[in-house]
Amino acid sequence: MLEHKILIIEDERPIADILEYGLKKEYQVLSAYTGADGLKAAKEWKPDLVLLDWMLTDLSGTDVCKMLTEQYNIPIIMITARSSMEDKLYGLEVGADDYITKPFDIREVLARIHIILRRYEKGKKGVSEKDNLVIDDITISLSERTVYKEDEYIELTPKEFDLLLYLVKHPKQVFTRELLLEQVWGYDYLGDTRTIDIHVQRLRKKVGLESHLITVFRVGYKYVP
Repeated sequence: MLEHKILIIEDERPIADILEYGLKKEYQVLSAYTGADGLKAAKEWKPDLVLLDWMLTDLSGTDVCKMLTEQYNIPIIMITARSSMEDKLYGLEVGADDYITKPFDIREVLARIHIILRRYEKGKKGVSEKDNLVIDDITISLSERTVYKEDEYIELTPKEFDLLLYLVKHPKQVFTRELLLEQVWGYDYLGDTRTIDIHVQRLRKKVGLESHLITVFRVGYKYVP
């Protein structure tokens, strides 16, 4: 039995078929052809990763991305014909972990899936239920990959959680944006360094760590306890 499950949400059936054929040797694969069916499949099938088209017939792919990240801790890769940096950054801003433009090479899709799943699984290994990090009134559970502020659950995307955890585990160390991309997204991630700025801004807003996540002018960021 193949271990990981990949949900494809793509309204162009020929593209969905190409993805499904290219992935099914390594993963369990399920395709949904509308945003509504994709949301239903995510709830019932519980995939390990979602490949999500930006332009769907019933819902915007970005709206589907927002709804998925609000309900589940699932990595999401956006696939779309939009290629401008503004579109890519917006896709990341609404919760996507990575971005692939059409036309794509199935080998690139597989490589990016491998990287995201490997890092996601690595973060879950070797952690006991007692492994919690506490910052003021904030509790980070490593085993459950959750963040609570007092008793309130804070919704974070997988990459927001990974970035927060990486910075917290290396207090007072200054990291460039390029290094954070390499360590959190993967050494061969092709995204823009502004991705880091967007994720740090969201962490400050969601978790309230303005006094802990410090911008180092012209360099990058650091976490100060």
